[in-house]
Amino acid sequence: MRPEALCGLLAEPERLRVYAAVVLGADLPSAVADRTGLPARSVVAALRRLQTGGLVDTVDGRLVAHTDVFKDSVREYAPPPARTKPLDPDRQKDAVLRTFIVDGRLVGIPAVKGKRRVILEHLAACFEPGVKYPEKAVDAILRAWHPDYASLRRYLIDEELLARDNGVYWRTGGYVEV
Repeated sequence: MRPEALCGLLAEPERLRVYAAVVLGADLPSAVADRTGLPARSVVAALRRLQTGGLVDTVDGRLVAHTDVFKDSVREYAPPPARTKPLDPDRQKDAVLRTFIVDGRLVGIPAVKGKRRVILEHLAACFEPGVKYPEKAVDAILRAWHPDYASLRRYLIDEELLARDNGVYWRTGGYVEV
């Protein structure tokens, strides 16, 4: 069933209330009327429309809601994923970056050193070569990526992508786009 048809079936508040009552266990029209506070005539009309649309069925005299139609509809009619610009020209590095960076945020710090290095090189590109940053600025930049900015800062220092002296940081490694 097309998503628009599903939305259309549930667009009327009374039908939505009736469907919700059936989903939550009301298995007779009288129970639906009790739970929704709707008149029996409105409940019967809504149930008829929901049954015609395939959202509700009667099994052994009891009402049953079909909830799997939503998942099926989305799977069948979902648009193909948009082609996005690679995060790195190297396909292997791009795969690592896509695994750990979702919606512009780092979702986890890789435990595997090689993968962590790919992530750290990507983060190091946020720092301009030749510019000195106070620790607060470094923390703010890294906090935008991940809540554990202190670990990221420490990893960047350990991997010699950043250097520090007296609370001042500067970029010392990683690739630079020319």
